[in-house]
Amino acid sequence: MSLTLDEEQVAATADDEAFTAMLGRLSRQSITPGKHFDAYVDVDWDAPEHAIDPDDPRWEVSPSDPLASTDWYRHQPAEVRSRIGLHGIATAMKTGLQFESVLKRGLLEYAMTLPNGSPEFRYLYHEVIEEAQHSLMFQEFVNRTQLDPPGLPWWMKIGTHQVVRFGRRFPELFFLFVLGGEDPIDHFQRQTLRSDREVHPLFERIMRIHVTEEARHLSFARMELKRRVPQLGRIRRFRLSVRVPLLLGVMSGAMLEPSSQMIATYRIPKPVVKEAFSTPEARQGLKDAVAKVRRLCVELGLVTPLTRPIWRRLGIWDDDER
Repeated sequence: MSLTLDEEQVAATADDEAFTAMLGRLSRQSITPGKHFDAYVDVDWDAPEHAIDPDDPRWEVSPSDPLASTDWYRHQPAEVRSRIGLHGIATAMKTGLQFESVLKRGLLEYAMTLPNGSPEFRYLYHEVIEEAQHSLMFQEFVNRTQLDPPGLPWWMKIGTHQVVRFGRRFPELFFLFVLGGEDPIDHFQRQTLRSDREVHPLFERIMRIHVTEEARHLSFARMELKRRVPQLGRIRRFRLSVRVPLLLGVMSGAMLEPSSQMIATYRIPKPVVKEAFSTPEARQGLKDAVAKVRRLCVELGLVTPLTRPIWRRLGIWDDDER
């Protein structure tokens, strides 16, 4: 398995000239063959090796998944372990495409605030197009599993309407929402692609496409925040510093822990779930999943003596952070 993966691009400074130059690079990559993809051209859905067999052992959860460390999971029949893993992937993809629906709508709201001639406009529409292709790709995978994951919990679906409006009214919070949703998934996918375990080729293809294009999306979100947050007034900055850890704590948990549907379907005992996700390794895994966005918040001065206890209480602060 090749270890070459596109990485995020970082401008040397956050000034307008550097930002415009980076936008130009990102936009060019969005039309460069091998750097941009079509869900139904660049994935051979009907290739025999891409067929989805729920009993295929390659679907088993990653050894780094907290559930894999439990005696309950290890003592399940092989086909049940495989189905749990496949169900988890399908759930993550359904959650991902619903998140991307919020992301696309928020980006379009933000684009409507831009003046004519803005270099951001073209890039934003490239990103919306790419996210739409990801959603098509994720939904096609879900359909072919013949599972019916609901994705986001109902209460989070209700909250997404407010997040979309942030694209216009509070873009700094919106872009931190973007990173809160994208960073943990990107972290997981890169870990999987760089591991030595055998991965189903369809899943590998989808992840490679996703991390390639998400590297651009994450680059843009971080650069926007580096440009915009320092310009915020004191009250708006305070609101942002309080909301961010709450947002990250809720989103990372929803994306990385098994859904209620999975728990019910496979009759996973609640003590097993609690055991799996309360180990030191699981708690560190959660911290690692949000490490990049946490470091960005530190850099932007959004982690203060007042808000640091919130990060700790939600289990997403790392004491090694400075």
